[in-house]
Amino acid sequence: MPANFTINRDRLLDTFLTLVQIDSPSGEEGAIADYLADRLTALGLAVHRDSAGNLIARMDGTGEPILLNAHLDTVGQDRGIRPVVEDGIVRSDGTTILGGDDKSGVAIILEVLQTLQERGLSHPPLEIALTVREEIGLLGSKALDMSQFRARQALVLDSGGPIGSAVVSAPSQDGLRAVIHGKAAHAGVNPEEGINAIAVASEAITRMPRGRIDEETTANVGLINGGTAPNIVPDRVEIRGEARSRDDDKLAAQIQTMTRALQEAADRYGASVEIEVTRSFSAYTLDENSPLVRRVVRAAERLDLIPVLVSSGGGSDANVFNAGGLAAIALSTGMKDVHTPQETIAVDDMVRSAELVLAIIQQK
Repeated sequence: MPANFTINRDRLLDTFLTLVQIDSPSGEEGAIADYLADRLTALGLAVHRDSAGNLIARMDGTGEPILLNAHLDTVGQDRGIRPVVEDGIVRSDGTTILGGDDKSGVAIILEVLQTLQERGLSHPPLEIALTVREEIGLLGSKALDMSQFRARQALVLDSGGPIGSAVVSAPSQDGLRAVIHGKAAHAGVNPEEGINAIAVASEAITRMPRGRIDEETTANVGLINGGTAPNIVPDRVEIRGEARSRDDDKLAAQIQTMTRALQEAADRYGASVEIEVTRSFSAYTLDENSPLVRRVVRAAERLDLIPVLVSSGGGSDANVFNAGGLAAIALSTGMKDVHTPQETIAVDDMVRSAELVLAIIQQK
């Protein structure tokens, strides 16, 4: 399938530019869901929105159904995104993210559906799940009723890297929340009577292994909040962190190390600590000989792409689908430097990603 043979490059770009200019921070996906419901309905798909706000659509076909997924929300609170196209590369004006994560995936799915319809190409039944609140914990996909899907295989358009890259392994993530209770005192009159909760938290954090633990495991403390005034010994601090690993035993050991550091620091200072650990999502690994992986590899090779099977450190809706019994693989849309004002995506990469999805779908 030669490049640009079936995909309308200009239309795909126009769709992407339209989508990134519709504000949709996590929890505020109503406007973009309305727009996409109209687009999908115009294509003749059966469309509905579930109680969580996820957009579900179906296109009739013949054979074993496939699920296509992307998410509607963008990270952070950036609004008023102004995309700029230069030499085939799309970026923001530098004041916000671009929102290619994951509106590139949404645009690609729309273009694939429109191409199938207008060219009368044969395809299996397609189920579309455009989810909400992915960036704040995969909340939309977690709220999906998995029993509504007939598909047993899913393509998740939500990854970066060269086109042909496919995430076949992703980690579990545990969130860590700790509240340290010290004792307030006047910092100038009687500081020795206080217990500084910030000092307790600081010591605990410095004793935690953080960053890259090994090739499968990472850990981070990303939020700390406490204190009321410079002249008061702080009596309460809250910290939030996480650990991830593709090996659940390693993840459990890392979380235990982090919680032990908190408890030991609290004990040394005479403070107390409340610790809460919650599973955010669970790991998955697809064998390279599994039907879905083989299908993706064959399609990539047909397009003269180099199939690269990736073990990722990030989570996506693919984690939730795999946990729910659907074999799901995350495919690259070509997005780069996501979640930053330096984010970019090449139009040609989106075209090739759409061609790859078409090639996967059309396999017999």
